[in-house]
Order: sequence, then structure tokens, then C-alpha cells
Amino acid sequence: MNIGIFTDTYYPQVSGVATSIKVLRNQLERAGHQVYIFTTTDPHVDKNIYERNIFRFTSIPFVSFTDRRIAVRGLFKAYQVAKDLGLDIVHTQTEFSMGMIGKFVAKQLKVPCIHTYHTMYEDYLHYIANGKLLKPYHVKEATRAYCYHLNGIVAPSERVANTLTGYGVKAPIRIIPTGIDINQYEQQSTVDYRQRLGYQSDTPVLLSLSRLAYEKNIHEVIAALPAILEQVPNAQLLIVGDGPARETLENQVQDAGLTAHVQFTGEIDNDEVYNYYQMADLFVSASNSESQGLTYIEAMAAGLKTVVAASPYTDQLLDDPSLGTTFTSETDLIKDVVRYLQHPNTFNDPKPRQKKLYQISAEYFGKKVINYYQDVQLAYSESADKSANISN
Repeated sequence: MNIGIFTDTYYPQVSGVATSIKVLRNQLERAGHQVYIFTTTDPHVDKNIYERNIFRFTSIPFVSFTDRRIAVRGLFKAYQVAKDLGLDIVHTQTEFSMGMIGKFVAKQLKVPCIHTYHTMYEDYLHYIANGKLLKPYHVKEATRAYCYHLNGIVAPSERVANTLTGYGVKAPIRIIPTGIDINQYEQQSTVDYRQRLGYQSDTPVLLSLSRLAYEKNIHEVIAALPAILEQVPNAQLLIVGDGPARETLENQVQDAGLTAHVQFTGEIDNDEVYNYYQMADLFVSASNSESQGLTYIEAMAAGLKTVVAASPYTDQLLDDPSLGTTFTSETDLIKDVVRYLQHPNTFNDPKPRQKKLYQISAEYFGKKVINYYQDVQLAYSESADKSANISN
């Protein structure tokens, strides 16, 4: 198949969506398919450097998300490129500029269009005029409008599928969690990252790794740290990533007198991420805005136990204490973190992790998406034949 992926976000931008698309592209190409990325221009990409099968369209920073881009032109150029490539299917990854362009292209080429719904927008409304301009109702209506006439939707989790169904979306929905390259997280580090970061070999290290955005609730982890230190005095919190909440979080750490126990790394290269998972003792997240939570399965792939906020997805993912656990209150967060730090060898059954690894693998993810492409193409073809027979 010739597959066109339309996205506002792609490398070198750092996000769960960009990671998901990169993983998908690699798996589709390994299976023998041709993949073409239609995305936005990026100030960090040299226009004179050739990017294989990537087509970038003029863009500007997105309102309230200045590290994200939105295309401002390219509708007919995208159609012409897609026509020349002979796309068999369009897969959109955004509801905004490149997503709208992708839907237009699919309609003009008369090929099926499917969409992955990555973002739970109701969790991000505070970014737009402090939440005073857009309400959940607007998200519902905009989502229904975008999903109208789609041939299929990929939901990364049951939470996303239930949300879309609740919005009244009628397009077929299939739950396909994004997978990851297991080998990337199991590889052995060649650098002692504990030493690099100033930790002793026996220092209990809590890891927070994500975009530093307010909806990630990193402030809740910091707020719980004093109570954790009462029971594990030498514990350290390592906050990896960058984003709009960084200054606020740094001020919180300073005001709480925790600078000796908290370290910020800033943004790191994606190829280095596995080193941080492997050097830590426990992954911690209080975020409840995840549509899936790639960092949770990345931690699992690296063999790192996790303590994260409870949700239908995380409760299902962390169904054995050897993988980690979920919490619903600050008291539970503190108790769970202390338990894992004080008894690191208590929950070490390898079987649950081994069972999960294939389910969260990029290989499994790729196969599920390809099967969905084939099912959608078949349904599209049958619908087209039925329409032709009726018109005749």
C-alpha cells in the first residue's frame, strides 16, 4: 500500500504523537508498505536537507501552543503530491490543519480516510483564554464535525473510544494502543547516568518524564515529596523534559525547600530516553490527561516499575504489583512510592512483564493497524460498488 500520514506534529518536535507516528511509519515500512509523511515546516529543520518521503507545508506556531505548528497553506499542493504518489489510503493524526488537508485529499482521490484520535482536548481548554473561551461542548461539536464521513477511527485506549462514542461519533472505532520498540528500551546503556547526574549507586531515584505541562500534574508529585522524604530521607526526584510549566515547577521546588532533592534536566534527545528509565528506581506520574500514556509502557519496557494516577487504562495496564500500581489520592501516592522504594526486591516476578511486552510492542501495533487498513479498504470498496450499482 501507498500510505499518506497527515500530521501537524512530527520530528524533530517532541511529543507522544510524534513518537507514535515514527513507530507506525517504521513498522509499516518493515512490512513492505510505502509511507509518506505530510506535515508542517519546522524552524529546527534545515530546508536544504532532504528528508525521505516527508513533505512539509508552510506553517506558523499554533495559538497558545507555540511549540506546535499549524499549516497555513498547501491544500492543492498536497492533493497534487498525493495524486502523483498514488496514495491508497490516508491516515490523519490531527484534527487541525494537516488533518483537514488529509480529509480533502482522500475525498478527491476517492480513497478511504482513517484517523487516530490522540488528544483528550477537554484537558487542555485552560490553555485557550484561561478556559473562558472554549467549553467541553465546543470540543464535542468540533470532534463530531471532524469525524463525520471518516471511514475509521483508531482509539489508543478504551477511554478515548468511550469519549468519542459519548460525543456521538458514528464512524467505526477500533481500539489499537500505540506500541513501542521494545529493543530500544532494553538495550544496555554505555554511560553511567547516575554518576553523570550526581547520584550514588544506592540513591533512591524517582523519575518523572514528560512534557512539562500543567495538565501532567507534576506539581502533585512535588507536593508529595516532603512526606516521602520523611520515610526515605535520601530519595531524589528527577524531572526530565521541558514545557510551559517548568518555571512554575522550579519555583514550587524552591519555595518548598526541596532543591537538594529535585533536579530538572530540560529536554533530552529521544535516543537518550532509555538511559533515564534504566537508571531510575521508580517512575511516577500524577497525570490524568493521557489518552494512552506512552511513557508508562516505555518504563515497563525498560523494566522500571511505575506508580501512576488511576484510570481505566492504567488499572488494566498495571494489573500486577511487579509492574507497578495506581493511586487515587496523595496518601496512596506517598504510601505506594515508599513501599516500592523501601522494598525494591519484593515485587520481582518477571512473568507479568514478559506477558505484556508483546502487547505493547511496535510489531504488534503495526500488525493491528495494517489489519485495520485492510478492513477499511474492503468496506470502502464494497460501499463504492454498492453505490455504483444503485446509480446504474
